[in-house]
Amino acid sequence: MSQLLDSEESTPLLKGDLGSDGAPETALQCRSRWRSIRVMYFTMFLSSVGFTIVITSIWPFLQKVDKSASASFLGWVVAAYSLGQMVASPLFGLWSNHRPQREPLVCSILINVAANILYAYASLPPAHNKYYMLMARMFVGFGAGNVAVVRSYVAGATSLSERTGAMANMSACQALGFILGPALQAGLSFIGETGVWLKLLDLKLNMYTAPALLAACFGVINVLLVLIVLREHCVDDHGRHMNAINYISEERVAPSMEGNVDQVAVIMSNILFFIILFIFAVFETISTPLSMDMFAWTRKQAVLYNGIILACIGFESILVFLVVKVISRMVGDRPVLLGGLAIIFCGFFILLPWGNQYPNIQWSDLHNSSTHGLQSLTSSANSTQEPTGCPAEQTWCQFTPAIQLAQYITADVLIGVGYPACNVMSYTLYSKILGPKPQGVYMGWLTASGSGARTLGPVFVSQDPTETLNTNLVLTDSSTYLCMTPFARLGSQSD
Repeated sequence: MSQLLDSEESTPLLKGDLGSDGAPETALQCRSRWRSIRVMYFTMFLSSVGFTIVITSIWPFLQKVDKSASASFLGWVVAAYSLGQMVASPLFGLWSNHRPQREPLVCSILINVAANILYAYASLPPAHNKYYMLMARMFVGFGAGNVAVVRSYVAGATSLSERTGAMANMSACQALGFILGPALQAGLSFIGETGVWLKLLDLKLNMYTAPALLAACFGVINVLLVLIVLREHCVDDHGRHMNAINYISEERVAPSMEGNVDQVAVIMSNILFFIILFIFAVFETISTPLSMDMFAWTRKQAVLYNGIILACIGFESILVFLVVKVISRMVGDRPVLLGGLAIIFCGFFILLPWGNQYPNIQWSDLHNSSTHGLQSLTSSANSTQEPTGCPAEQTWCQFTPAIQLAQYITADVLIGVGYPACNVMSYTLYSKILGPKPQGVYMGWLTASGSGARTLGPVFVSQDPTETLNTNLVLTDSSTYLCMTPFARLGSQSD
């Protein structure tokens, strides 16, 4: 045991020079490498939790802390996370190329912790609370820019044969965060909107602030793991141990490695990744408001039910990642990507409003509780306390057919299959295009393109759900075409 500890202590903490370039990897190095990769899995998990743990409650919390907040401002609050991540990703990626990757990781996680605490205190100021929420979500996203470092590390620390499995595992951890985020939010909803007042901390602890504080606690644990467990490792495409990528001087790397990158394939990959995340960002943003409008759910019900639905989708995603690892070995990465796009298309097609029934109008709950009873999922007592249904001021409520609950859940299931398959395959292909070279900046741009999609998606959301869903169908179809034509050049490089 003491020998093992001594060996671990002798492992370089910063430079990661665990042997000569191309030297066979020892068993100890292999264990240390995979231990460090698992720390990256956990970091990706926490990044996902940081986004989803409050996603279903942002709208009701925004309405509660600032009555002047509109639905369009909700789009900016949701987009702020991705805007911060878009700005931070290339910066953290560049940092990780020239310095130990531990540095940007610790810095970003601490920013994330501070931002979650700010979110919990968003209701405290006497005015302009919505802007405090906006700022908090932006800095949470800025901290999540470390995703570029995580992807770069895992790509550099795995051989070509290991990479698809490692990327799938990382995506599974991301999906687990996707599960536990809404599940934790739903579990903490028992605290209620009123909650308790903590005098010592001058904090209102309720079902909106408790998840953010829990995410901050997770961040502290993540910092400790990065400082104590993480070691810098790098292997080539064949699994031979190399000096850590950020230990190789820029003069040695640039001429020999950068020239081999297929820049057209890189650009196409970024465009495809942008479209995939844009589609899902729109879907995430409309879920809570759409369910409140179509099913006459109260704020508390929308948080609880959508939290449960998203948690189920996250669990489904983990199963998809396990299946993807097997299927990609048999048919290749690109066919899996095409299949995922086809399933997403089916999901959004099913979600389109059909039929001759219309959503419950909000004024009906206030003035005529006897109408639209079959479509309302709330009790008459709840309808007198909180207006539910589709607000009368939204003109589309008068002519857009209602989306049925079964229709909504079916679409969720299909999108929950297609999106994770597309997500993991897109950046797995991307990492294989780049090869065994410093990927921090490239991964930063990939993450930034995804963050740009998450920024524009929520802002782009139309008031009319039919227009929004039709746009997603067109984009999904465009992604399929992109994957089958210029993007087909990736087939010979990665499959």
